[in-house]
Amino acid sequence: MTREDVLDAAAQVIRKKGFHGASMSDIANAVNLQKASLYHHVSSKQEILLALLDRALAMLTDHISAIASQNIPADQKLRQMIRAYLSALAENADLTAVLLFEHRSLDKKSHARHVPQRDKFEGLWRDVFNEGARAKIFNCKDTGMAVRALMGVMNWTITWYRPEGEKSIDEVADEYADLFFHGLLA
Repeated sequence: MTREDVLDAAAQVIRKKGFHGASMSDIANAVNLQKASLYHHVSSKQEILLALLDRALAMLTDHISAIASQNIPADQKLRQMIRAYLSALAENADLTAVLLFEHRSLDKKSHARHVPQRDKFEGLWRDVFNEGARAKIFNCKDTGMAVRALMGVMNWTITWYRPEGEKSIDEVADEYADLFFHGLLA
């Protein structure tokens, strides 16, 4: 049993029950440990939550920064970033659900530590939007608003997307990109 095993199980339990509904006993049971033995790996639920958020952001940042740093036009970058982000959400649903829906459960100290990492991640997206605006590829008056709109659409996908559904995550990503780039008007 490793700390990583505990965190994997904790992500599943927290996704299912919510941070406040999940207990340390639930997490211990998920990894077949006595509750007292769980504390050998982690000191608190807050520590678990922060570790899960850090893990999720690091994984997503790695996926996205590799694309954002490519020397290709901003619209191609953004399309690839949308695909990579949605794929990462779908492939790591327990972990990313905790990131998207449980971050509000952080205590003040942990929240203060988490926010700069979250802002760095969002900054990758803003930079690509700004790059596209400077290159006159995008007509974007408020890149911060555009990033928040796109992130909201993509983040909500985790609530309804099912891998066995009628569309693959790449098809969903491409439709989002088309909608974002071309809008609804004919």
